[in-house]
Amino acid sequence: MGRFRDSGDDGGSEGGIDMSAMIDMVFILLIFFIVTTTFVEETGVEVDKPQAASAVRLEKTSVLIAITSKGEVVYGGREIGVGGVQPLVRRMVAQEDLPVVIQADQAVPSGLLVRVIDAAKLGGALKVSVATAAKGT
Repeated sequence: MGRFRDSGDDGGSEGGIDMSAMIDMVFILLIFFIVTTTFVEETGVEVDKPQAASAVRLEKTSVLIAITSKGEVVYGGREIGVGGVQPLVRRMVAQEDLPVVIQADQAVPSGLLVRVIDAAKLGGALKVSVATAAKGT
């Protein structure tokens, strides 16, 4: 007679799903999403922006500069002063043509705001905007 194998008699090896291909696919997707995600660098301070009826949403990739109510010019959580705006914008615009968004507190004197806008334009920014809060928020 022939020899028959019973399914439970094959030395403990069981048929199963090979998970290594799925794990590889998950890692490839993870790497794809990490590489393609754009990161927005916040200013690091909270400002009370003035309200405007014509407020619109700008691009996610932009140079965000904040002016606090005390007159401090802040980028990335550290104070750079008005003199630091031009070199910062020059460095950022050299890599990619990014718009500059200035988040000024509503208590900031207009003279300081104009000096920061001028410094950004002298740094090579083609588009400089002032951030406002949408009316009613």
